[in-house]
Amino acid sequence: MRRTNALRLLWPAALALALGACAGGNYRPVSDTPVRIGPAYTIRGTTYVPAAAPTYDAVGYASWYGSESGNRTANGEQFRPGWITAAHTTLPLPTYVEVTALDSGRRIIVRVNDRGPFARGRLIDLSRAAAEQLGMKAQGHAPVRIRRVEPSERDRERLRKGKAATPLPPLAGRELQRLRERLATEAR
Repeated sequence: MRRTNALRLLWPAALALALGACAGGNYRPVSDTPVRIGPAYTIRGTTYVPAAAPTYDAVGYASWYGSESGNRTANGEQFRPGWITAAHTTLPLPTYVEVTALDSGRRIIVRVNDRGPFARGRLIDLSRAAAEQLGMKAQGHAPVRIRRVEPSERDRERLRKGKAATPLPPLAGRELQRLRERLATEAR
């Protein structure tokens, strides 16, 4: 009698697990561990060397992507265009970065969980939702600053669940002008 009750209790859990595995697409759960740096790799003749880069701070151009919905990211997670995520060629997966749109000063925190962009002159590929938050979706690409950050656990949790992190005040004035000048100098 006890064995029958135990099986009756376990059966729904086993069925849910089996059905979940069929529909899940074999994706890795969204998690901040383990952090993966990965080996060097070559795409279209260019070799990329992933690195820890704790002080990463760069200016350049961002683009966005969204038609890959449901595909597997380089981190093994499911790509969801409505989440605030991004692709970067060399940062560890996952990594958190602050992205500042240099045309407007808007700033957001983004969770990097994929590799790319592999288009010349692009530093980061943003998800559709991240591009919308920065106000660059209609343009397709925009000048940005990307800076590695360590957000609060609350913001990490929000981003792992597909929500936006705590809004950041826009950058303005002298600091924004300095970043625009840096872009002009480094783009030469």
